[in-house]
Amino acid sequence: MLPLVTFDPAWLRPRKAERPEVVFYDGHCGLCHWAVRFILVRDHTGEAFRFAPLNSITFRAALSATARAALPDSLIVQTDEGAILMRSDAVLHVLRRLGGMWRVVGIVGRLIPRALRDHVYDTIARMRHCLFKAPVSSCPLIPAGLRARFLE
Repeated sequence: MLPLVTFDPAWLRPRKAERPEVVFYDGHCGLCHWAVRFILVRDHTGEAFRFAPLNSITFRAALSATARAALPDSLIVQTDEGAILMRSDAVLHVLRRLGGMWRVVGIVGRLIPRALRDHVYDTIARMRHCLFKAPVSSCPLIPAGLRARFLE
């Protein structure tokens, strides 16, 4: 019992990668914007992730038109190895990369069968425009210190 009481989440370091991974997000979705802000705050060094909207040049360059058409209109991660993760796999991957207690949540979440995880993800995705206010039509101003983390 003592190890649980004295556990420090900082002991769980983020997984290191060769280069930052890219999180593609729906630029018209309030939940996706919230997720980007969530990651920005927790990726303290900025070494883990870069961000690009799904309608960006970076997204079109990363995937063929056929591959893009098969992907959902939500959060997608391109890993440092080039793999494309979507739905719950993408979310859990991001959590594991953030480290600390988020890494624990990401690891434990993988124990849930993918079909169940994706069902929950799809249910939230269908309701996201009702639950989360869409961002204003104009682009938000990104602080100068964070601009390098966003790709065009």
